[in-house]
Amino acid sequence: MKKLLVSMLAMILYLTALGTAFADRMYVLPESDKRRLTREEVEMWDYESLGYAFNEIFARHGYNFNPGQDYDYYFSTMPWYTPNDNPDNQTAVYPYISDVEWYNYDLIKEVRAYKKYNDWGLSIWDNFSTGFEVLQGFDYIELRANQVLYVYSAPSTASWRGANGKAEVSTNGAIYAAGVESGWLLLMYETNNGSVRVGYVDTAKLRGGMPNVPYLLFSYDPAKTVESCVLTDDPARTGSAIATLRPNTEVTYLTRFYNHSAWDYVEVTVNGKLTRGFIRSGSLDIDMGADPLETLNH
Repeated sequence: MKKLLVSMLAMILYLTALGTAFADRMYVLPESDKRRLTREEVEMWDYESLGYAFNEIFARHGYNFNPGQDYDYYFSTMPWYTPNDNPDNQTAVYPYISDVEWYNYDLIKEVRAYKKYNDWGLSIWDNFSTGFEVLQGFDYIELRANQVLYVYSAPSTASWRGANGKAEVSTNGAIYAAGVESGWLLLMYETNNGSVRVGYVDTAKLRGGMPNVPYLLFSYDPAKTVESCVLTDDPARTGSAIATLRPNTEVTYLTRFYNHSAWDYVEVTVNGKLTRGFIRSGSLDIDMGADPLETLNH
């Protein structure tokens, strides 16, 4: 019994560490709520990224952004973001912002004003320099070379498989991963024909060990389409259709991903096969939170 309790505690600590590391990658400035930032570390970022950095301070406290706009799309994909349900948006948020956060907000805003005319620095989109727009939350991984892995749209060998049932990925190319679900690794990669595919590989087939990736946490909410929409496994380049979903098609909403566009990641049955793919956000009857009011005039 003692050994079992120790093992369980070790697993909890391991998962907590993974979750913390993954969460840190979900912030532009992970410590802007904990300590006073230095001008040097703020100046590392470019003008556009600093806009996300100071809005991140308010988003931590549930600030609602203009619906359908960039900040709304971006923060809606963050696992830590929960919009508040107070109709007086600013009143709900301001009392919770600490002196440290106000200090960092003023510093970020000052540096950003300067960079409007002297823009330079890192961009939160730097990981999109691959030739296609990598989805937020997917990170580059290295797997042992010279492997060819079968790719499925969902974590099951019975699920729909692209390339006429022959989709596969070579570990000799660039691969990006979001995490693991039930022994399956969710990947994003470029195919031989120049398109991009997102799908799952069986981790039991990997040689050389598992990469350090988080566990995937999906909401599994029932939903319906409110309009005709394309289901794709390529949300980065061609948007090629797995199927066209008709209005009132029942799906399972999993999560939202972002890469300059917002994509709802869903599970549905296509021609009798379990299938996961992406549809552009706004095509489902799901409620992503309270209707945002006017965003702060930042």
